[in-house]
Amino acid sequence: MDGLLNPAGLIGALIGAGIGWVDYRIISGILTRKLRETDRSTTAAERADYERRIVLAQRLLLVITVPVFAGIGYWLGRTLGGWGV
Repeated sequence: MDGLLNPAGLIGALIGAGIGWVDYRIISGILTRKLRETDRSTTAAERADYERRIVLAQRLLLVITVPVFAGIGYWLGRTLGGWGV
């Protein structure tokens, strides 16, 4: 199978996405805790804006981390599976 959809690549991508999800959860927790330690908000509106920015940072981290790990998993799956890149 010479196309992009080969079993080794897809399995590698799934494993990579799973590892990326775990990495996201760990890094997101650390990032959230550190950002909340630096919160100097004095009003409820400032606190809400700060929380909104934390959620935005978490989403950005998710959108970057999981696809990158899935791509690396796909590449490793194809390479180790014998189909090469």
